[in-house]
Amino acid sequence: MKSNYERNQFTIKYSLVSIICLLVCVGFVWWQHGELTWKDGSVVLLFAICLIVIYIITYRRLNHVYTEVETISEMMSEMMEGKEELPEEQYKEGAVGVLYTNFYKVVGILQENRNRELNEKIFLRDIISDISHQLKTPLASLNVFVDLLLEDKIADEAKRKQILSEAANQLSRMEWMVLSMLKLARIEAGAIQFDKKKVSLKPILMQAAEGVQFLVQKRNQTLLVDCDEDVMMLCDGEWLTEALINLLKNASDYSGEGKRIWIGVEHTNVYTRIYVKDEGVGIAESELPNIFKRFYRVHQEVNPNSVGIGLSLTKSIIEGMDGMIRVQSEEGAYTWFVLTFVK
Repeated sequence: MKSNYERNQFTIKYSLVSIICLLVCVGFVWWQHGELTWKDGSVVLLFAICLIVIYIITYRRLNHVYTEVETISEMMSEMMEGKEELPEEQYKEGAVGVLYTNFYKVVGILQENRNRELNEKIFLRDIISDISHQLKTPLASLNVFVDLLLEDKIADEAKRKQILSEAANQLSRMEWMVLSMLKLARIEAGAIQFDKKKVSLKPILMQAAEGVQFLVQKRNQTLLVDCDEDVMMLCDGEWLTEALINLLKNASDYSGEGKRIWIGVEHTNVYTRIYVKDEGVGIAESELPNIFKRFYRVHQEVNPNSVGIGLSLTKSIIEGMDGMIRVQSEEGAYTWFVLTFVK
């Protein structure tokens, strides 16, 4: 928005000062000579012309500065009205250049904050929607089970135990899903700060292996851990253990009876890689881009109780510790997860 207030004030004040200066000049000449000669008049006229020239030069310079300030003011108004795109940053010298630079810095911060708030709202909306959607099925099942038991519609004791067992299974599934979703939400929202320390890697791998030992033994599977004792890595040991447990549990769930699962380490001066490989059903190449999405399940018939959030949580944990995770797989042969931490 253009305003002539400063320009008019400058013109008024400059005119007053110029008139006073001319009067003083005339008075001084009169006091010196007692009269005004044509030479004295020429001097006064020249002085007046100089004042006018100074006014024109100064006014143009001030007008240029005020125009730049008004331009920045208009850009700020457009930003407040929600305009996303701004003209390309203008690089100038002097105080105006500094003002432009600081303005674009502020705009960048505001846009970043706005985008972050928008992403947080979208993330919260998606989280609530996902949890609501995923809780519908187990809650509906539990309602049916409770109604059957309350109304004594199941007389057979074996069937009653079967219903109670299935109800407990649904409750466990709901508990796992809610806890995992809360962890995932906290990580992606930046509420969790990973406490990275240089620790020995083998105890972490062994602890992760012990976490799935029951599943492995139940299915007569073999879990092999290959890691040297002296391998050290900068990481948050507790969270890395949880990520590895998710991968090992996934490997066990999608491997058949008597299959083998490997967890190994490649350690160099540049990076540390952790490999988790199984001999399971594998993943089709077309499915690979989707496996880290929340609630995405490739083989629902293999493990119908799977929630489909373990890999998503694992990916968030690994990337939260500045690592990378990728997967290689051949359908019907193997699946190989590779965790890379660059030093």
